[in-house]
Amino acid sequence: MASAVEQFITYLQGERQYSPETVKAYQEDLTEFSQFLRDNGGVKPWTQIDQLDVEVYLSNLYDHHYARTTIARKLSTLRSFYSFLMSNGQAQDDPFAYVQLKHHQNHLPRFFYEREMTALFAAAAANPNDQLATRDSAILEILYGTGIRVSECVNLTLPDIDFDNRIMLIHGKGNKERYVPFGHYATDALQQYFTAARTPLMAQYHQQHAFVFINAHGGQITAAGVTYLLNQIIKRSTLTTDIHPHMLRHTFATHLLNNGADLRSVQELLGHSSLSTTQIYTHVTREHLQRDYRQFFPRATEDHDHSTQS
Repeated sequence: MASAVEQFITYLQGERQYSPETVKAYQEDLTEFSQFLRDNGGVKPWTQIDQLDVEVYLSNLYDHHYARTTIARKLSTLRSFYSFLMSNGQAQDDPFAYVQLKHHQNHLPRFFYEREMTALFAAAAANPNDQLATRDSAILEILYGTGIRVSECVNLTLPDIDFDNRIMLIHGKGNKERYVPFGHYATDALQQYFTAARTPLMAQYHQQHAFVFINAHGGQITAAGVTYLLNQIIKRSTLTTDIHPHMLRHTFATHLLNNGADLRSVQELLGHSSLSTTQIYTHVTREHLQRDYRQFFPRATEDHDHSTQS
């Protein structure tokens, strides 16, 4: 007779018609839990797993610093498995039913410091292909200088840009539109890119479209293409970190707040529908301020012993 796990996997494949990748993830979670039980006192029948087993397993996951989302997925697998056992009369209850995850602090957005941005701009300009160097610099200027999402960047069109008023119309999530200003650095970078790269490449490859940013063959660049070119910039730079386009959006917001912008303005520029989404950046700036205070203010870390002073 097939084991309970085998029956469950057959059920996921047949009745639920889950993808092979999803089924494999369920199987791995169940195998990992079984292995944990073996390593910590021997195998028990599934029906004899109790609250103590669950708590010890959870503690082990926390000790290994799994992400909260990963722990939640593992618990979801085990709950689904016990729901299957109960519906088939193979278990009376679910020992995972009342497990509560610890509330971890939200991961703070990663951002670049201003000196790191300087290094990135230098590396963008150092692309051996002079045409694409102007494009890379322009993309970096727009992502950092406006805080737009990478999807908004690749879908930006020529009619969306008003050079006279230095403002661009951004088509955001949920068909929401917003206007975002840009500065003279972005203006210069775009105009150099148009002259050196976009216009000649579009002509060379007989392309006719209005998308601002193009690939090496004159077609619309993709989000994956932007991620790739940013990775190439990092490789050419002196930085040892990794990069993804959203980090530039985080950097835009963090630098604005660090330089005195109010939260509502940042919310509007980012296109957040809720202020609470924008408020995560206040945690970044608060942490930044506290670190600078401890580092640069002598009385912040001195021993508090002034008994000899009046």
